[in-house]
Amino acid sequence: MKKNFYVLLLIMVCLSCGETTTPKPKAELRLDYPEAKYVEANLLAPFTFEKNLLASKTVLKELKAPTKSYGINLEYTALKGTIFLTYKAIEKDEKNLINFLRDAQKFTLEHTKKADEIPAYPFEDDNRKVYGLLSEVKGNVASPVQFYVTDSVNHFLTGSLYFNAKPNYDSILPAANYLQKDIKHIMETVQWKE
Repeated sequence: MKKNFYVLLLIMVCLSCGETTTPKPKAELRLDYPEAKYVEANLLAPFTFEKNLLASKTVLKELKAPTKSYGINLEYTALKGTIFLTYKAIEKDEKNLINFLRDAQKFTLEHTKKADEIPAYPFEDDNRKVYGLLSEVKGNVASPVQFYVTDSVNHFLTGSLYFNAKPNYDSILPAANYLQKDIKHIMETVQWKE
């Protein structure tokens, strides 16, 4: 019995002697998204903007609200994500705009329970009268990017990004970064119709 053990050990040593093992390099997931190509979103709404052609479906809904409101969904089927936009007309009452701003900021702050960090980036374009804020919510949250823009007089547009997946920051980060660029482009190209 002892002899069989030594023979088996000798065979295993001989078989493993010829192989040299090398550690494998650390692998990282590589996701290549197409370069964004933008076209004007032709919607029957009081504003216009440029959207990425990758947004395979654009849905416009007139919302039932006391003010003139629209909901727009930009669906990115390939990325399993959607940018939800909501437009509200500002009444000539100053409280109306304050309430819209408060609601938009409250929505972002609701993510502080799960967020690791929420950097905010102000946006201002005096030529087009577009002023707003983009918030990047880092961590395992339902909506990794939110924004709002307004002319402070007549128009208010807010938006948020959602994925059809369980919130896992590391997994959705490449797609979230890609769609965040689209959101910035929406903010940079929005124009109000009078």
